[in-house]
Amino acid sequence: MSDTGTDTAFWHPFAPMGAVRHSEFVITRGEDVWLFDEQGSRYLDATASLWCVNAGHGRAEIVEAVAAQMRELATYQTFGDFANRPAQELSRRLAALAPMPGAKVFLASGGGDAIDTAAKMSREYFARTGEPERTVLISREYAYHGTHGFGTSLGGMSANRLAAPFVPDVVRVAYDDPAALEKEIELIGANRVAAFFVEPVIGAGGVLPPPPGYIEQTRDICSRHGVLFVVDSVICGFGRLGDWFGVDRFGVVPDLVVFAKGVTSGYLPLGGVVVHERVAAPFWEPGAAAFRHGATYAGHPTVCAAALANLDVLADEGLLKRAESLETTLHAALRSLGDHPLVAEVRGGTGVLGALEFDPERLAAEPGLPAAVARQARERGVLIRPMISTVAFSPPLTLTDDHLDLLTAAVRGALDAAA
Repeated sequence: MSDTGTDTAFWHPFAPMGAVRHSEFVITRGEDVWLFDEQGSRYLDATASLWCVNAGHGRAEIVEAVAAQMRELATYQTFGDFANRPAQELSRRLAALAPMPGAKVFLASGGGDAIDTAAKMSREYFARTGEPERTVLISREYAYHGTHGFGTSLGGMSANRLAAPFVPDVVRVAYDDPAALEKEIELIGANRVAAFFVEPVIGAGGVLPPPPGYIEQTRDICSRHGVLFVVDSVICGFGRLGDWFGVDRFGVVPDLVVFAKGVTSGYLPLGGVVVHERVAAPFWEPGAAAFRHGATYAGHPTVCAAALANLDVLADEGLLKRAESLETTLHAALRSLGDHPLVAEVRGGTGVLGALEFDPERLAAEPGLPAAVARQARERGVLIRPMISTVAFSPPLTLTDDHLDLLTAAVRGALDAAA
């Protein structure tokens, strides 16, 4: 903890700056699952930063790939016909891994950019195929799709819905009921609905795995009504659910997949949209007008080099396979904490993600309980993620059983201290 006694100039995201301004927790170094602060104290990173350091910290392979690329070509834009080899190679590789045929890849700077891209692309697809009245976008309660314009509007967490009015023609349905989606489409009129946005596992909204059959049923509903099925795998991709795009395990073919975070294991900011050949077609056919959208750093060669090196690490070390077993052991570890009086529910079991939901009466009496438990866990050498009514877990895929033992002991001690 750094306490300078003077105001910081750094405005932290999602932070009460009146409390943070004099005291910051400064991380100086990372190594595999460990982080170190200014005093040299070591902490287990049980969140992989923000759900993203899938390959672990301090990967020399990624660092060296980035340095080599920067020595050759650090940056250049990709508007018009400009390209670079890392962007071309990464797009080919992602398209080959994608769970849809003939995939095309639109690169962005991060998840928020990618969500806005998918939203605009969905509406523009219908405008180009003779159905311009299809503008409505549907999302789910508790959904988190970033904080850009479309993402804020699509979000289902009321606390994050700032700066209204929002993008029009965006509606939400229950997060766990396929029938609610179909009812909403029929109420609006299928001829007005462009796309449905779905996280395979809702992340920031509380780590909510889908009910059995939910992904498959909603995909079928969208297919029957001609609605684009947009999978937001910003959190769930690149091993987090044991596959490449966080939706493969459900056996469905999406129309668009939004990705970010784990594509570089968070080493550099990168996001994008993988697009089904059918949806890409009206943008790629001879004579098609340009899709006038994109980020300055789309296809940034250094960032793409980091992603390519990260994909090698994930593949070469079998970390996707490792995630299949880790999702079971992590869930078991968290379930062992379910008997604590502060804990109302343990969630997990679908991917290397989990959460402890707090008792609603205790939470009503002490809204700061998640943050208090997270602080106590930090004092015991483990970093976890406090959210509105939960604490969440999403460790690197290199986590071992010994690490899990430390995590469990520290969180139980934190719960006891907070109680």
